[in-house]
Amino acid sequence: MEEIKTIGVLTSGGDAPGMNAAIRAVVRSAIFNGFAVKGIRHGYNGLLTDDIFDMNLRSVSEIIHRGGTMLFTARSDEFMTDKGQKKAVETCNRYGIDALIVIGGDGSFRGCRALAKLGIKCIGIPCTIDNDIACSDYTIGFDTALNTAMEMIDKLRDTTQSHERCSVVEVMGRHAGYIAVNTGIATGALCILIPEIPVDIDRDVIERIKETHKEGKKNFLIVVAEGVGKALDIAEEVQQKTGIDTRATVLGHVQRGGSPSLRDRVVAAQMGVHAVELLQLKNYNRVVALRGEKITDYSIEEALAMKKELDPMLIGVAKVVSI
Repeated sequence: MEEIKTIGVLTSGGDAPGMNAAIRAVVRSAIFNGFAVKGIRHGYNGLLTDDIFDMNLRSVSEIIHRGGTMLFTARSDEFMTDKGQKKAVETCNRYGIDALIVIGGDGSFRGCRALAKLGIKCIGIPCTIDNDIACSDYTIGFDTALNTAMEMIDKLRDTTQSHERCSVVEVMGRHAGYIAVNTGIATGALCILIPEIPVDIDRDVIERIKETHKEGKKNFLIVVAEGVGKALDIAEEVQQKTGIDTRATVLGHVQRGGSPSLRDRVVAAQMGVHAVELLQLKNYNRVVALRGEKITDYSIEEALAMKKELDPMLIGVAKVVSI
């Protein structure tokens, strides 16, 4: 196999706390092991616009504690075309990039798969607040997003309690309920609505509010994953059917920001180092993963084919304590 001398690194898709920590780990591990490193700005789009620069040890100083990504991120419609992918390969060849380490989510890994089929050696590192990468129990950014959402909801509960209201809080997660279930349990939500379980508003929300209201409860918290529906629509229906003053709050992109937690920094370091080790071992076209407490990896094809389900025990816990 052709020897790898230069590694390219990019971040793609939605940003997540810990991306910078992962970049830092990749760059420093690569240089420690004798590789040259090139940073690619704005995701795959940087391969189409030649937005590429040399990185050294100091390039990643003072970034481990910063949210966002120093390499920036973007979505590229052009890269999704055959022509765009071939252009990206030509750019890699022109800059002498022998392998790519891509930090992102499922969409980013599909980009890896496309480039791998065209001869570019790729390693994916799962980094998304949604925690929806099937091959990995945990994705970089998830813990920080949970703590941000919990802090925001705790603050909201103060005013909800003061006015004896019902608050419907919409959290992120696309089509996955990991953020909603965990923050719902952590903040004492009465109802947690997630895409994985069919929702009946009358049964799952209205009746539960009426039952607990009879028992003396005066304020209510509903956490809804964005994949279920809009918080505003749910709030309007709750107020109409219960007569309780109900407000909607969409936490939105604050969940993507902030200084990464200790867990996210450590997992980012572990995954970044493992990604470089895979290239050293000539083990290409893999996705790094955390299974239990062990860092491992899967082929890109296998990783993309896997399905992930919420832990039934966690859902059971939510039902028991949310009364």
